[in-house]
Amino acid sequence: MKTKFIKSFEERLAFYIFISAVVTGWAEFFSAILIRYISGQLRFMGYRSAMMGPDGLNPYFRGGIMLVIGLLVFILTFYYLIRKYMKYVRVITNAVEDIARGNLDTEIPVLTEDEFGQIASCMNQMQEHIKEVMERERMAEHTKNDLISSVAHDLRTPLTSIIGYIGWVKEQPELSEEIRQKYLDIAYRKAQHLESLTNELFGFVKLEHREMSLDMGNLDLKQLLEQLMDECYPSFEKFGLQAQFVCEEEQVLLEGDGNLLARLFDNLLNNAVKYGKDGKLIRVELEKKNHYGIVRVINYGFVIPENEIGNLFRKFYRVEQSRSQDTGGTGLGLAIVEQIVQLHHGTIGVRSDLQGTVFEVSLPLKQSGEDVTDEM
Repeated sequence: MKTKFIKSFEERLAFYIFISAVVTGWAEFFSAILIRYISGQLRFMGYRSAMMGPDGLNPYFRGGIMLVIGLLVFILTFYYLIRKYMKYVRVITNAVEDIARGNLDTEIPVLTEDEFGQIASCMNQMQEHIKEVMERERMAEHTKNDLISSVAHDLRTPLTSIIGYIGWVKEQPELSEEIRQKYLDIAYRKAQHLESLTNELFGFVKLEHREMSLDMGNLDLKQLLEQLMDECYPSFEKFGLQAQFVCEEEQVLLEGDGNLLARLFDNLLNNAVKYGKDGKLIRVELEKKNHYGIVRVINYGFVIPENEIGNLFRKFYRVEQSRSQDTGGTGLGLAIVEQIVQLHHGTIGVRSDLQGTVFEVSLPLKQSGEDVTDEM
């Protein structure tokens, strides 16, 4: 029996008892009429016994019969009303036992709005939470293994070179000062690369765990991008790349951490140089739209496969072509970019086709969320 007005198990029991009592009362009423009729017929026929006297059925026997009938009717009625509910309780119990055995795909149907329905709903939520926790733990274990393998691979290469060059110079005392200095310079550059990789790893850990405090201030995003492109000019020239910067605004004032934003766009520019060398052009666009500063860093190198775009911001992920010596890195550059964008309450997206690979960053001009008047 479905009763939407019943909200608790206590109310349900009271309702079932009330229905059973009403049914029992009607059964007692009709039983009394039936017993009176039968005893009247027997007395009319002259039947006499210990139960049946000249005045009719013995009151004690009549009371006993009525009591038995009342108990039977009440018990049967209450059982009929409660049996479907008890089946639901068994369903919950069996499901909980399955979950306890480790079957986290078991879902408990929520059929009532009382305490047992709430238990079923909470068990389902707990089950989903446990699955999410286990998945996070699995991903954390996978990430830890990736970290170990990536750090071992990325740090071993320059470290091996440093040890090799210094060891060789040490074992060759007859080397001229010019040759000795040449190999020491190579070892020094390798050590600088090793330091850069180490700093990138530590920087990402701080960003991911929100251990890096933001030094917020007002800056001109247009000026920042122009400065970064000037600093990248040697890389553009080295790989024969042309660089274009497009912005129709005189300035784009933005509230943010200048150092982190510089790192964000520096990573995107370096990424564009690494993977856009074949395209011979790097294009950066800046515009203001709906209180946001929107930056697009575009390269015209190889097209990123659609099935890999969703993994670009994953820690330690590198597309197949990036595993070469020329473009290899920690695989943290874009992950760091995403973390910095999130710290500034912005968004980042990627699209890649024959028209180019576009990294689009959208940053709010004001971090406080207050309305911003466009500056034309």
